[in-house]
Amino acid sequence: MKKWETNLYICFMKLHYLLRKPYTIDENTRLLVMLHGYGSNEEDLFSFVPSLPENWLVVSFRAPILSSYGGYAWYNINFTDVDQFIDMEQAEEALKEITSNIQDIQQEYGISGKTHLMGFSQGGILSYALALRNPENYQKIAILSAYPELKILQNLSRNTKALQELDFFISHGMEDGVIPLDLARTAAELLEDLGIHFSFREYMSGHSVNQKNYIDLMSFLER
Repeated sequence: MKKWETNLYICFMKLHYLLRKPYTIDENTRLLVMLHGYGSNEEDLFSFVPSLPENWLVVSFRAPILSSYGGYAWYNINFTDVDQFIDMEQAEEALKEITSNIQDIQQEYGISGKTHLMGFSQGGILSYALALRNPENYQKIAILSAYPELKILQNLSRNTKALQELDFFISHGMEDGVIPLDLARTAAELLEDLGIHFSFREYMSGHSVNQKNYIDLMSFLER
C-alpha cells in the first residue's frame, strides 16, 4: 500500500505545482522543492518521486513564463546577446515567487523545518541563489546540470554559520552541450570560499541525468 498521494494544485497559488503528500504530516516533515529547467515543466523532476522518501512532502513548481521553444521558463534568455543573456528582472521575480510559494506551503501544512531544493539547469541556477542568499531556510541542495550565475548572486548571505550548514550535491554531464562543464566547475571555488560542504560529480552524459547520476542523487538525499 502506498503511504502517500499525488495531487495537482493550480488555483490558489501564484505558481502551478505538483505535490506528493505523505499521509502523516507534522512540523518536522521534510519539504523538498523541485525547480525544472528552461523549456520544461513541473512533471520533469516530479518523475523522481517514486525513489524519494515516502515521508517527505514533495512539491514541483511550474515556471510562470511560456518559453518560445515550448514548455516554461523561470526567466527569458537572450541567445543573441551575451551581455543581456539573462533577464534579471524576471529572474529576481522568480526568486521572490518561489520563496513566497514555499512559505505558503509551509504555513498550509504546518511545516517549520528547513527545506531541501532540487534544481535542473535554469532551476539549478535559481537553487544556487535561493540557498546562498538565504541559507538559514535550506539544508540539502541538489544542483543538476547548472552553474552559479554571478549576476544573480550579488547579495550573498553573510550568515557564515548558516552557509556552512548547507550540503550541496552537484552533478554535470561531461558532454553537456548546453552548459559547458567548465562553467559548472566554477561552483567548486565559490562554495569552498564560503566554507560550504559539497560533492561535485561528473558523468558520461549530456545535458541530462543518467542512471549513475540518479543513483548518486538518491543516495545523497536519503543519507
